[in-house]
Amino acid sequence: MPDADLPKFDFNLRTRMVCGAGSISQIGDLAGELGTRRALLVTDPGIKAAGHVDRALSALKKANIETYLFDAAHENPTTDDINAGLEVARRHEPELLIGLGGGSSMDCAKGINFVYSNGGTMHDYHGVGKALKPMLPMIAVPTTAGTGSEMQSFALISDAKTHVKMACGDKKASCRIALLDPELTLTQPPLVTALTGIDAISHAVETYVTKRRNPVSLLYSREAWRLLAGNFKSVLKDPADLTARAAMQLGAAYAGIAIENSMLGASHALANPLTATYGTSHGQAVGLMLPHVVRFNGEQYDAWYQELLAASETLHGLPKSQSGAAGLADFLTELIDVAGLEVKLDQCGVQADRMPELAAAAAQQWTGTFNPRDVDQQSLLGIYQSAF
Repeated sequence: MPDADLPKFDFNLRTRMVCGAGSISQIGDLAGELGTRRALLVTDPGIKAAGHVDRALSALKKANIETYLFDAAHENPTTDDINAGLEVARRHEPELLIGLGGGSSMDCAKGINFVYSNGGTMHDYHGVGKALKPMLPMIAVPTTAGTGSEMQSFALISDAKTHVKMACGDKKASCRIALLDPELTLTQPPLVTALTGIDAISHAVETYVTKRRNPVSLLYSREAWRLLAGNFKSVLKDPADLTARAAMQLGAAYAGIAIENSMLGASHALANPLTATYGTSHGQAVGLMLPHVVRFNGEQYDAWYQELLAASETLHGLPKSQSGAAGLADFLTELIDVAGLEVKLDQCGVQADRMPELAAAAAQQWTGTFNPRDVDQQSLLGIYQSAF
């Protein structure tokens, strides 16, 4: 075998996974195991209203962990959210950060950690490996099955003025513990279940075909796909199905590990300008664009999509491997429709005459550089047009 064909990768699973229904009750003991006695819990008002914050605070109090609360994180956290949380952190000097909620709460906690531990502003950490000092240990407690942020060293933070998303990544930002309690996902509104589920599915599909894919990322992408595609319709049909909820939550975490090791692709590059320009939710934007990117990539990489589908051929209702990219794209469109999401850009308020502007912004997105098929402004415009 030529050296060029030998796999090259560097894999280190930095995050301990603690899984199980009711495992939120362990958070105090887990925090104590990290040697900390003072924590800052970062969350949002919806999670607090659902009662999850009280459960966490009760367990932390029982373990004698002095805990302070920042509950003003917003969806798609901005530099303003980081600055507000930073004030609370500086006031109380925590030894541990806890991100409780969806990807936004977890990313907000990471963002606070970057600036609290290393100084400067959030903009100083746009990119990879910009943190020069150690960071506080973190525990991530996802209440959705979506971003997989609990297993990643990246935080997505938007500039409060320009709305441009900044990917801020550093291995030191990896969470020490990811606590996966599927009971916490039962309180999700149906729309949140749909949006986060589609997001997680997009991660499994995109990570499987990136330029940086490797034996480790493929392992997690395949299993994430099986868990997510095999259970998404079940959680939509029966939101109380805890078994399906647990599978979705674990699948999202596995997809997060895949992202950490192989990055994403053009679907996310195309989705981000839609969110920045029109306020389109991330799950809606990436879900709408994903089938069109699969068809675009499938012109050169159909065999890779066949490989992914082969991993799920035994599951009922999923495409057969021989259907390839076209079959996968049709299935993804069906999932988006069943979830009650829009399947065309014009349904999201996108104007045709603004698509060149969107394509120019998409061409600047980092994730597009990892797409298996090279993309530029013109090809990205063509994908937008196919989705219109």
